[in-house]
Amino acid sequence: MSKRLSLIVASAALVFAVATVHAADTKPLTAQQQKMSDCSKQNKGKKGDDYKNSVKACLSGTATPAPAPAKQTQQEKMKSCNAEAKTKAPTGDAHKAFMSSCLKGAPATP
Repeated sequence: MSKRLSLIVASAALVFAVATVHAADTKPLTAQQQKMSDCSKQNKGKKGDDYKNSVKACLSGTATPAPAPAKQTQQEKMKSCNAEAKTKAPTGDAHKAFMSSCLKGAPATP
């Protein structure tokens, strides 16, 4: 039992010594490294060019560009155009022309 206890104590001392040496070797981040870390955390979840551009803007100190508005799906366009058509109440050819221009994203007049 004494050997086992001394082995455990020696192992614990070794782990403590390694942790202490490792902590002493860790250097604090430079200002640039800290800024890079902060910008990376700020833009977590973004991918590809969006991530690169956002991090670049953050590092240069410029404001992050506003994200592009999300594109509406065809179904969403139909829903919003139909709702708008109900309020304007065009009929016949006027309704067809309105729906066509609305779905294309062009400003429409009934």
